[in-house]
Amino acid sequence: MISQIRFCVECFWRCTSTMGLSPDAGHPAVAVFREPRGGQPVSGLGLQVDAEAKRTAHVLAGLTTHARPAERALALRQAAAVAGGLVAALSALAPAVAGEELPAESTSQSFFRVREMELSDQQAALHGALVVRRGLEDLCEAPLSGADLAMEVAGMQQAVLDLTGAAPGAVPDVVPPVSVPEPTAGASMERVWHARWLIGHQVHVLFNICAAVAVADATSHLRHGDGDAALTRLADATVYIRGFPAAMTHASTIPADYYMAAIRQTMAPPSVDVPLSGRQHRGYKLFRAAVKDLLSVVPDSYEQLAPRAPELAEARGALLEADIVDGERHVTLAYSMVHLHRSIAQKPEGPDNAVAELRHMRHRRAAQYAPLVRFGDHYIANAVDGLRHK
Repeated sequence: MISQIRFCVECFWRCTSTMGLSPDAGHPAVAVFREPRGGQPVSGLGLQVDAEAKRTAHVLAGLTTHARPAERALALRQAAAVAGGLVAALSALAPAVAGEELPAESTSQSFFRVREMELSDQQAALHGALVVRRGLEDLCEAPLSGADLAMEVAGMQQAVLDLTGAAPGAVPDVVPPVSVPEPTAGASMERVWHARWLIGHQVHVLFNICAAVAVADATSHLRHGDGDAALTRLADATVYIRGFPAAMTHASTIPADYYMAAIRQTMAPPSVDVPLSGRQHRGYKLFRAAVKDLLSVVPDSYEQLAPRAPELAEARGALLEADIVDGERHVTLAYSMVHLHRSIAQKPEGPDNAVAELRHMRHRRAAQYAPLVRFGDHYIANAVDGLRHK
């Protein structure tokens, strides 16, 4: 059976190098997700899927992220090929839903080529594996820093385990690395950049949804008094949240001039009905709602919580710190891409530019979390409280 899967992977590289891609050149395939639902274990997907999922997770865990460019690209091509084995194993159970045929529920879904529908565990795992594989393929050439690559790959590894129900551990029937052909000259750099903007955002959506599920699971375990399980899922969620800015930076490894001239204008009228912004990403809104619910169950300050539940205090703090850093990274990323221009989705009464608005969002989040984390930003918390009283 393993040889059959390896044959499928080789066929994937030789004969269907555009598998999972849209018929429209330069556009990644539509990524299909299901609405987050916590507390439900993944049904058995079979020994072959389990083996391929463990192999993929193992390769991602050991991926070289800080090697020379050529070595890193080779490692990423190998990882993409191994992820192709997982795609093949899942596809052998049932083919993927044709995302191109599903109607978009919002302008944001249409633009970023994302859809949502009710999916079985097998379909959710297959479509998640497709997003991971496309992300790895693009990362072979994306000039992402080693630190961000490590965070994004860690999120991909966690997604593979969560979506397939595989447990990390020994890799069964380890085989020699798959032989992957060198990439050939293809699409223009402009098409690569446009596709990368969408692929990185699709990975970001995958992380959003998986994080929402992990946080919801942790909250459910806390409500039922299962502290150990809650700690595990809080740690899983933190892996995804740390991957948020890495995936966004991946999407943004394109020239700022190209973004301003060719992409940004397509995200605002008249190209689309309404200006696009992160607030419209449903997966991210579900994640924010999950964090709000978690804090309703564990609202205690760090000083109150740490004496009686030190591990929970640290795990919650790590998650919230990662959430603050995500906001901070968004500020600096926006500055690198649009400098001091206004946000395309900004209200007339808002701050003068996109960076200022994102910085306000960061400050509000840091002020909210200040009493909940060990090293809270109390200067900002006091300033925000003073502004509220005015």
